[in-house]
Amino acid sequence: MVKLTPYPEEGELVICTVRDVKGFGAFVTLTEYQNREGFIHVAEVATGWVKYIRDHVREGQKVVCKVLRVDPVKEHIDLSLKQVNDHARKEKIQEWKNEQRAEKLFEIVGQNLKRPLEDCYTEFGNALVEKFGTLYSAFEETALDARVLEKEGLKGAWTKAFAAVAHENIVPPMVQVHGYLELTCGGKDGVRRIREALVKANQSKGGSSVEIQYLGAPRYRIEVRALDYKAAEDQLKMAVDTALEHLKEGGGKGTFVREKGGSCAHS
Repeated sequence: MVKLTPYPEEGELVICTVRDVKGFGAFVTLTEYQNREGFIHVAEVATGWVKYIRDHVREGQKVVCKVLRVDPVKEHIDLSLKQVNDHARKEKIQEWKNEQRAEKLFEIVGQNLKRPLEDCYTEFGNALVEKFGTLYSAFEETALDARVLEKEGLKGAWTKAFAAVAHENIVPPMVQVHGYLELTCGGKDGVRRIREALVKANQSKGGSSVEIQYLGAPRYRIEVRALDYKAAEDQLKMAVDTALEHLKEGGGKGTFVREKGGSCAHS
């Protein structure tokens, strides 16, 4: 994982490998920081009294720790295992796995350019991390928007090779939001009017995917997939407003009930 600083910051979550376990604590190496050594005091291993430290950590184990203190002069890093909750640990592990994948993809970029990997990092890899925070974020943002590198002021023959690898290998995560429409319209043209309202809702321009499912008159389920919740919510509102407005113009009426919550999916 590419890091532009030699030491982590206090409060940062880091991936560690347990090197040696003693009764008073555990010595670990920080995977993302060139295997610098860190220390977890026994009081920071778990909540409550720790009778046998090896019940909680063992040599060779990978753990997620929170950085408590950093002393670059003494090259000492104090860490906590107990201050990392399950959610934060899972997110950090996923981030680390993403970066491992990104580094493999970056190797492919170098191979396609027929350039040594070290030269690629020097020329543009470190700049990507500086601009996007992580190498994986650079790949993901480029997969979403082919012009993002240019927008960030990054230029060179390498950009086409990088964008090609991003588009071929990264599938941006999608989120889903949904709700229910109840549509009624009397008269001989009522059914046609409802159908037109649904078609217009499905065609409303917002850059997201809209799907409408018939549940049985007068109920319809409407679902929107987008890259983030704000975009999804905006598209859902646009689609619903379009349908209700069109139906109202034809003398019909409708209501919308938003289903609470949302979900993540991968296209």
